Amino acid sequence: KYHYPNTDEAKEKLIADLNKMVVEIRPMLPQMFGALPKAEVEIRRVPKFIEAGAPGGYYNRPALDGSRPGIYWINLRDSAENPSWTLKTLTYHEAIPGHHLQRSLQQEADLPLLRRTAGFPAFGEGWALYSEQVALEMGLYKDDPLGELGQIQASLFRAARLVVDTGLHAMKWSRDKAIDTMVSIDGSPPSSATTEIERYCIRPGQACAYMVGKLTFLRLRAKAQGQLGARFDIRKFHDAVLLGGAMPLTVAEGVVDRWIATQKACREP
Repeated sequence: KYHYPNTDEAKEKLIADLNKMVVEIRPMLPQMFGALPKAEVEIRRVPKFIEAGAPGGYYNRPALDGSRPGIYWINLRDSAENPSWTLKTLTYHEAIPGHHLQRSLQQEADLPLLRRTAGFPAFGEGWALYSEQVALEMGLYKDDPLGELGQIQASLFRAARLVVDTGLHAMKWSRDKAIDTMVSIDGSPPSSATTEIERYCIRPGQACAYMVGKLTFLRLRAKAQGQLGARFDIRKFHDAVLLGGAMPLTVAEGVVDRWIATQKACREP
């Protein structure tokens, strides 16, 4: 009963439900973020002619000239791959407060063009993964135990990635072993796991970058909280991380260190 029928009409309903989630989260963003993007985000179905080899969801940033919004694409080749309790977490990752918020703020920031457009997987995917936890902290799963179950299952999916990515490239696993291992860890449908594994085969380390980035953001946040105490403001911390654009994680740590020093130097009025 948690699956949309595998029809075009039901898939249109699924996209409408995702758009409703984005509308509901927007008014809540100021509790966690100072700067908010001007660009809108649209949710679209992955075109049928590429859906067989496409991932479950992905994001395209807005056009630099503002002529196109950000797009969160969702793969609807088989509705059984998208039970309703998984959709919140996927939407928070791909849209807001995940990829759309980060990439739009980067493009809208007062930065040189290269820095407005540069991408670093550990930063971008790490942020989107970190944002899933931020959504949990914002209370977006309150009174929705199935949605929270989806968030937990998504965490298992990220853990499985660490295993199969290193298994494929460090331990020389076969494609089939990697697929079977992913299914056994997070319960992915074999069709979905196959798409993921084939992606990891040609992008060594990219799947591990998600968790490396998330753990870095959590560590930097804990560091700032520990040093600033009552003066720590989560909104200002997120602005400090995001408004400089994507960057290597070691550079991001330097940015946060300088922000902490600046906050310490500021005197209360």
